[in-house]
Amino acid sequence: MIMIKIEDLHKSFGNNHVLRGINLDVKKGETMVVIGGSGAGKSVLIKCIIGLLKPDSGKIYINGKDITTLKEREMDRLRKKMGMLFQSSALFDSLPVWENVGFGFLEHTKMSPKEIREMASSKLRMVGLFGVEDMMPAELSGGMKKRVGLARAIAMDPEIILYDEPTTGLDPIMADVINELIIDLKKKLNITSIAITHDMVSAYKIADRIAMLYEGKIIEVGTPDEIKMSKNPIVQQFIQGKASGPITNNKIRGDKK
Repeated sequence: MIMIKIEDLHKSFGNNHVLRGINLDVKKGETMVVIGGSGAGKSVLIKCIIGLLKPDSGKIYINGKDITTLKEREMDRLRKKMGMLFQSSALFDSLPVWENVGFGFLEHTKMSPKEIREMASSKLRMVGLFGVEDMMPAELSGGMKKRVGLARAIAMDPEIILYDEPTTGLDPIMADVINELIIDLKKKLNITSIAITHDMVSAYKIADRIAMLYEGKIIEVGTPDEIKMSKNPIVQQFIQGKASGPITNNKIRGDKK
């Protein structure tokens, strides 16, 4: 079953045509990882999926419903079924950890603060954090902030989670902790996920399938093993991190993105 279907998606900012006809299917319960270089449009894509940006044209179907036609109130209802882990964790500096995790409940339900705190503690335990409920974001390490952000992403028991560069800024050990949590949560909660990253270690570990985004289009989709064996020179240059190749040559020539 297809949970997320993207058809011919376009998005521009002025003269910068970032997404140039994205087509991608994500199956229910699958983790799809979208890879690509800086400026390739990965963050724009994920913001279109969650409705933070409106595409210029094309369609995004979630569970069969085209979200590009939804009014804001309908989109708000749909967002309650989606969680997002932001690249910077995007915690509210003025709120303690438990209020950060329970923010959606504070805003959208009549649950008591005690009930919300208990729920937040439960989600924090799921990401391996104990006794941090009253800490402030400034007191947390980078890895702890990511885990608090992840606890918030799963707080409302979403069907879909979007990960924006989940391991950026973390040391290799903490990055692997986050990768393991993503895998564990998928198994426990049967969540459909899209992660965007340029971290190939993370991509290979968490992905069921990987899609390569280049110059505004998806140029290849496959399992981690299929991507490793790709005959596409653009894919190979990116996954091997080579300085020379078609990606670099295009930038030197000034080819339009």
